[in-house]
Amino acid sequence: MRKSVQIIVLLLVCAGYAVGQPSINVVEKARKYPIGSNRPAADFFEGAVLGNGGMGVVVVTRPDAILFHFGHNNVWDIRIAENNRESIGTFDEIFAKAKALSPDLKTIYDDKEFNDYLNLTGANYRKPYPRPFPCGTVLLGFDRGRVELLGHKIDISNGLCEIYLLNEGKRHTLEVFADMEDDVLWFRLVDEGKNPQPSCFNRIRVMPDSKTPKEFPAYSVLSGAASLGYTQVLPYQEPDKYDATKGHPGDKAFSLEARLGTTLTGGVHYNTFGQAYPFDTFERRIAGDGQPLVGNITLREGLASAMKDGWRAAPEPDGSRYETSLRSTARQWEAYWNKSGVNLQDEWLEQIWYWNHYFFNCAVKAGVTCPGLFANWSLGDIGTAWHGDYHMNYNTQQPFWLPFSSNRLDKNLPYVDMVHHLLPISKQWAQEYYGMRGAFFPHSAYPVDMTLHPYPVPDWGWEVFETPWAVQGLWWHYLYSMDVDFLRDRAFVPIREAVLFLVDYMKRPDAHGKQWNDDRYHIYPSVPPELYGLQPGLKFNYDTQVDITLAKFIFKAFIEAVDALKYQKQEAALVREVKQIAAKLPDYPTAESEEYGKIYVSVPGEHDKMVYNLPANLMHVFPGEEYGIDAPPDIYRTLVNTFKAHRNEGGNDIVLLNLQAARLGILDIEKFKRQVRYAMMPNGTVADFVLQSGGRYSDWTGYDWMGDMGIWLENFSLPVVINECLMQSYDGTIRLFPNWDRKTDAAFTTLRAVGAFLVSSALSGGEITHLTILSEQGGRCKLHNPWPGASVRLLRDGKSPVILSGELLDFPTAANESIRLERNR
Repeated sequence: MRKSVQIIVLLLVCAGYAVGQPSINVVEKARKYPIGSNRPAADFFEGAVLGNGGMGVVVVTRPDAILFHFGHNNVWDIRIAENNRESIGTFDEIFAKAKALSPDLKTIYDDKEFNDYLNLTGANYRKPYPRPFPCGTVLLGFDRGRVELLGHKIDISNGLCEIYLLNEGKRHTLEVFADMEDDVLWFRLVDEGKNPQPSCFNRIRVMPDSKTPKEFPAYSVLSGAASLGYTQVLPYQEPDKYDATKGHPGDKAFSLEARLGTTLTGGVHYNTFGQAYPFDTFERRIAGDGQPLVGNITLREGLASAMKDGWRAAPEPDGSRYETSLRSTARQWEAYWNKSGVNLQDEWLEQIWYWNHYFFNCAVKAGVTCPGLFANWSLGDIGTAWHGDYHMNYNTQQPFWLPFSSNRLDKNLPYVDMVHHLLPISKQWAQEYYGMRGAFFPHSAYPVDMTLHPYPVPDWGWEVFETPWAVQGLWWHYLYSMDVDFLRDRAFVPIREAVLFLVDYMKRPDAHGKQWNDDRYHIYPSVPPELYGLQPGLKFNYDTQVDITLAKFIFKAFIEAVDALKYQKQEAALVREVKQIAAKLPDYPTAESEEYGKIYVSVPGEHDKMVYNLPANLMHVFPGEEYGIDAPPDIYRTLVNTFKAHRNEGGNDIVLLNLQAARLGILDIEKFKRQVRYAMMPNGTVADFVLQSGGRYSDWTGYDWMGDMGIWLENFSLPVVINECLMQSYDGTIRLFPNWDRKTDAAFTTLRAVGAFLVSSALSGGEITHLTILSEQGGRCKLHNPWPGASVRLLRDGKSPVILSGELLDFPTAANESIRLERNR
């Protein structure tokens, strides 16, 4: 169950609300919103969330101790089951069996033969591995008769966590932070004047994770006069194949080592009978030598063979090194914050924006493994549900919507690396299982070596839309950066492979021909996200809205990429095939609602009373990006009707559905804020919470059942909803404050727009009072006139003003040119 703890927001810095000014002190804005607790936070989901994008730490504060729970995006139980390879068969074989199922069956599981096949293909996924592997815990204990723990606070502007202690009547603070370059957690004890203080802790304990599999090789102890830790090998093979005495060249390992600037000695505990018993292997007494307490905890990870050559030494814990790391970390946080910022009259909305940017920086870093469902925080079974894996039907993509409009493109690179990691197995599956060109991306996957499709189950494993969705973020990276080198070297090949598969899949006789009574190219079979799975008679398994819209998106992206790279000659044949199919895609399915009129549905045959999980009937708004505020009136009316009629059980909607509404200009921001507050965990992160019964949930369902599974990475993209209320550019034309009450002042700085434009603007007193646009690549800029009916002055450095007029402003720019626009008075 979710524990309640007061989340305190101390308004430490009263940044002036001068929205008419072009600049925002983003670091000071971030400092305004600390995250903390005014009492011990003894539960994992109450603790302070820290991280450097690779290493993650949850700081739990008990009445008698402080615990640091470690995880890392690079550290996984890398074992994988790849059994039943010869029994999987081919798509044609299994599709023939699926078509032969009686449509009178309640589910496909009611056919014994097909059910046996489903169990066989799902057997590998039912193994408990792969999964993120917790990297252990370090405990600092104290005598409650002398020391009282009061609470903690994270300054999100620099990542510094302060843990407040009353030490024999004097207020002391344990400062804790994660070094942003090295996987080192630093800490020191200071008084109210920031003067270093001797230790008030009497013991230290290092604890390997309690759920470490018994078949793993035994850990090795790291012990010195002032250090304590262990090394754990992570086997490459399954237990029945692994020889623990010989190991395997692919074995990985990690070590966790705590170091103090004071001597560690043995000690004893006393039980309820007053009997003494010695500390265990991983526990030491901290000598009270009067020296200032400075310490660090180093997490090292990599191939196990690297241990034999010796891993880098942990840094010595002294005050000088602490200060050096603290300054370096603060500089890196400052650089992160200065990428973009918002200044909103609505402080709760502003807090959502800053808190989730903080968490995202803790969880994601270029050069580190792309995080799974629960990122780099884990303990025991926490963070391991669904293997903590890559779920490609929205979960993995969603957090990586943030880097684009928030102008943090480097944060998208782990996702790009993940796509390239999956590409070989995806191409192999397309060829061997489907007999087709290109790549079919898996529904579920892992950051480990794979030689077999990890989820070959013909239910969710047949979600065709996951393939274009997997590569969409690579195209966005290009659109928002206009980096042709990136397009050529990192984006084009995966996009092309996805397109090749879709072309072959949609040109099959089963998907195109007289049996359809039309000349369309259908997407059949497929499975709408989070709804039906595969149905007897394939009733809801064709032409899903998300399949159609993402096929359109990636076809368009491919054609534009070919033009941008000047590949017209070498790609001419594929471009012809794409254009042929794109011109004859099915219409989006619709239904009639007695209350709302015509609405869109997720798949042909649905009615208007559906209770959705993912908002699958508005996917052509987002992520498809086909429609928005500028949709033709009749289509826009249907989109609005659809949103009004939509019923969602909750759990997968908090970002996506609200983002869709913002794109349509109809988001109720107050309702959005209330939903975020409802789903917020005590640590400030936002989980997936149920909203209503019906659909898949009953009145007996625990509405917070997903809350304690882990820290949900996907919802760190909540600021994207706010960004889209402030500025939109998805169609190549910038629109300011499209979903914003003009009576509420707001400002933003350097939000990134399609075309590689950095936009800063302010709204005050109902009017836009500031607008600057920095053009990184020198493309033409298109802008909806921010002052409808008025002409606009365009100001460039050293040049005479240019007067623009009309509803749509269109003007050239030069690379790295800053342009100011204002109402022409």
